[in-house]
Amino acid sequence: MDTSWASLKVKLLPPIMRTLQEFKFKSMTPVQAACIPMLLSHKDVVAEAVTGSGKTLAFLIPLLQILEKREQKLKKHEIGALVVSPTRELATQIHEVLQGFLKHFPGRTSMLVVGGSYPSEDMDHFKAQGAHILIGTPGRLEDLLGREMDGCGSFADGVRALEVLILDEADRLLDMGFHATLSTIIAYLPKQRRTGLFSATQTSDVVTLVRAGLRNPVQVKVKEKDATGDERTPKSLLNHYMECEPNKKFATLLAFLRERRSEKCMVFFPTCACVEYFSIILKETLKNMKILSIHGKMKDKRFRIFDEFRSLESGVLLCTDVMCRGVDIPRVDWVIQFDPPSSAASFVHRCGRTARIGNEGNALVMLLPSEAEYVEFIQFNQKVTLRRLEPPAEVPDVLAKMRRLQIKDRMVMDKANRAFVSFIQSYAKHECNLILNVKELNFGHVATSFGLLKMPKMPELKNVTVTNFTPVEMDYNAIPYKDKQKEKSRQRKMEEYEETGTWPGMKPRKRQTEAWSEQKDKERRKKRKKELKAMKAKNRFSVEEREEVNEDFRMLKKMQKGKIKGSAFDKHFGLDGD
Repeated sequence: MDTSWASLKVKLLPPIMRTLQEFKFKSMTPVQAACIPMLLSHKDVVAEAVTGSGKTLAFLIPLLQILEKREQKLKKHEIGALVVSPTRELATQIHEVLQGFLKHFPGRTSMLVVGGSYPSEDMDHFKAQGAHILIGTPGRLEDLLGREMDGCGSFADGVRALEVLILDEADRLLDMGFHATLSTIIAYLPKQRRTGLFSATQTSDVVTLVRAGLRNPVQVKVKEKDATGDERTPKSLLNHYMECEPNKKFATLLAFLRERRSEKCMVFFPTCACVEYFSIILKETLKNMKILSIHGKMKDKRFRIFDEFRSLESGVLLCTDVMCRGVDIPRVDWVIQFDPPSSAASFVHRCGRTARIGNEGNALVMLLPSEAEYVEFIQFNQKVTLRRLEPPAEVPDVLAKMRRLQIKDRMVMDKANRAFVSFIQSYAKHECNLILNVKELNFGHVATSFGLLKMPKMPELKNVTVTNFTPVEMDYNAIPYKDKQKEKSRQRKMEEYEETGTWPGMKPRKRQTEAWSEQKDKERRKKRKKELKAMKAKNRFSVEEREEVNEDFRMLKKMQKGKIKGSAFDKHFGLDGD
């Protein structure tokens, strides 16, 4: 079958062909060959294809061709195409690819609208330069469509000229809870438009969105040549699993990465706190390797780190699921999942960061012995074949070093505790909790793998006897922050705590540390006080009794101010014999 660009029935414009030559894309991928003709023949398209199959060009090329062929040229503030993406990274990447084409389309403008900047800045940019093609994330797009601009209408006015709507990674958009936001965005758009919906999986939510936003769409499901069954990852991707003991899990990861010093690896962790802590440890233990980290709580720094990792020949990127969808990073050799992801669909998308556009790649998920059934689950649920990979023969003992780093700097100890707590909490909420059951976790072994100095206090450990963990015997208050200002602040708070018994900024807790007999004494005194107040309020005292009652109240006040002991109070009221 001829897959050259020239084989398309609709001839592509010269600027598009020139850009494809610059990108060195000599032929079409299956999803491009299927979707480009459909969109160019005025059909709505719902495309399902394995991750890394070239979906971005499958919608950018027809999008540009449709806008250029438009009878009435777009005005400055008219938006001809809208691309909605689930994450900043993916939206930024699509925008970068688009810029490669726009170099040969003078006068054609575009704009990227994502979080991390003020909406007013986007408004000013649009007012000054306009945007024929708008690429952004759902929340920011919904915000801008509801705003007015002085002198040149609004974004909502601009989209009345819309020709093309693209929903990229539609299943992810819905997984992230953007169904209502997408419905709001679509309500602003004209019904006479071309719509392309691209995803790696077709979920029931995606089908519902198709029915609401597309008119008689053509369904395109692309399988790779020679693919068997319903595999959802490329055939050039080898998927592996490795079983390792919980107390040696991080050490096993460390040994695995050491064996791949010259390769480019991505390591997925379940939480931002895990990424922050383990990146510190890896930087100290793999000093001859480039270690980067990225997670959803980072702001502008995310883009710089993302670009830096893309440019590397070798190195390690620690990340959360913010990097699991759509982003294209050249030459990733290994994708390592330190834990099974919270959803089965994310497993495939994480793996898809390697073996893109026909390149070879490897993926590995690290499992505990108690999680062995996850292999069968993922093979059945996601149609992914997993091959067993044996752990490295020699696993380093890094516990002492991890603990030394915490003792040197309290910030590292704080991050270690947060990482452990966040890991346990994410594990307890896992989608596949029949296999990944938090009750079967050996908390002591997991804490050892995290290199903790002691077990933190947390609800999940209440009434749990922790075994297989040896805490460090020391004064934990003596561990300082390396940051002098932070340490000075901590010392000041400790002094205040010693004086008041309450940590600054925290509400004092009611402590139930008194003996049962002392609690009963307090209850009797409180009861007697209420009785006296009630009698006085009703004026039930004789003249002879008033002096005695006044003396009782004086004793109450002395007791409250700590001027007399409880025994003296009890003796006065005759409670000492109860």
